[in-house]
Amino acid sequence: MPLAGCWTDPAIPMRLRVAGVIVLLYAQPVSRIVRLSVDDVIRDGDTVLLRLGEPASPVPDPVAALLLEHTANRDNMNTATNPTSRRLFPGRRAGQPARPDHLSALLNEVGVPTAAARGAAIRQQLLELPTPVVADALGYHDKTTSRLRNETGRTWSRYAPGDHTRSPAGWVPRGTSDG
Repeated sequence: MPLAGCWTDPAIPMRLRVAGVIVLLYAQPVSRIVRLSVDDVIRDGDTVLLRLGEPASPVPDPVAALLLEHTANRDNMNTATNPTSRRLFPGRRAGQPARPDHLSALLNEVGVPTAAARGAAIRQQLLELPTPVVADALGYHDKTTSRLRNETGRTWSRYAPGDHTRSPAGWVPRGTSDG
């Protein structure tokens, strides 16, 4: 399922839409998603952040509204055991999160193959950003992101921050004259 389908399809239950977006956008394993709490959803003025690593990751506007709606109207909150649960995905047992295997099976049923989607998402992030940035922002170990980055065929070992669209002052390409 495309990412847009996760946050726009009203036929998919809200918790599955939110969990699917977190898998597809932030490459998070379901076992980690179920451990998120409402405190990991940070509202800073008009900006919504999701704490997966440090610093917290920004949440794009259409997904932010979905995440905030889910946070305010979570499932399994009306049972006698969960009225004060801080879990983003509360389970049926007091203080326990939803079971990762159950949530993963439900996501697969609605078209989000969690393992494949997570792998594709992290590799896409690594093609666009330096591995240390991805590791910190998404809460991955730097060795994991380096290994995955090497599997994609590119490395950031020679990455230098800054504007790479212009030549350094005084630089003249070989074979040309400067006069």
